[in-house]
Amino acid sequence: MELIAGDIGGTKSRLAWVTSTPGGEEKLRFEKVYASADFVSADALLEQYIDDARTGVKPDELWLALPGALNEQRTNLTNLAWMLDAAELRQATGISTVRFINDFQAAAAGVATLTSRDMLVLNSQSVEPGGVRAITGAGTGLGLAFMLADATGQHQSYATEGGHIDFAPRNAQQTRLLDHLGATYGHVSWERAVSGSAMNDLYRFCCLEKGQALPDEAIEGAELAALAAAGDERAAATLDLFIDLYGAWVGNVALLYQPRGGLYIAGGVAGHLQARMRSPRFMAAATDKGRMRGVVERTPIFLITCNRLGVRGAIACARTR
Repeated sequence: MELIAGDIGGTKSRLAWVTSTPGGEEKLRFEKVYASADFVSADALLEQYIDDARTGVKPDELWLALPGALNEQRTNLTNLAWMLDAAELRQATGISTVRFINDFQAAAAGVATLTSRDMLVLNSQSVEPGGVRAITGAGTGLGLAFMLADATGQHQSYATEGGHIDFAPRNAQQTRLLDHLGATYGHVSWERAVSGSAMNDLYRFCCLEKGQALPDEAIEGAELAALAAAGDERAAATLDLFIDLYGAWVGNVALLYQPRGGLYIAGGVAGHLQARMRSPRFMAAATDKGRMRGVVERTPIFLITCNRLGVRGAIACARTR
């Protein structure tokens, strides 16, 4: 079978073409990462990818992991101006099977493909075989999914839109942040505070907190990390605030699911902030849960370093559908 699997993000999209041999082995034909904003639609992206692949064969199936709530195989992407309909995409591409899954449902399925080389330990606790697993992560947005073991011991993944639940501040500064974000967006979700798209808002908030002029241009996470490393106090304050918020969110996930099978942190933002994610500050924020502190402390927490998790999960979903 010829399969195209994709992990579509608000910033980057990774596509992989794999083929199955008669013996059941899997071979990667072609893989490439694209800037999502370079394309007006998923159709245009796939057309470019298939042209770049030059495999000389026709794909049998297309599985796309998408950042958005799915309704009967249709969705409007959360942080990208694309509307996707599986039936329409099947007709446009001529691919006989087109299937959409939530991006973090795919990431959850990808956890089973990881090895110790693909992750860092943030909270070293015993992993319970067959225990509930959860995965969350800040990329362009903020994703969340969980995994439950079935009767055979295999974990099945389930999507959520948990990143869009109401943001809850933990102290006076974060209460001011809530007011600041609310003035712009009205409803303030956790994604508005913990995501790559939130970095510019956090930086501007920290500038206001310090009584300094606002920047003329928007700033991204990678720029903030570079500025902080160069000694910019506003950038450093922004990243400290972000780590406090991210840690608090991860602690919330630990309380929601009690994932004794592992709580996994994915997403592109952590790749730029590995040192800060591994700092005591992150776990201090995660465990600051009052009477429930021990629940978080007993949770095994891992930082995923593999940048192919989503596409690996999409392939796994296709193989085990």
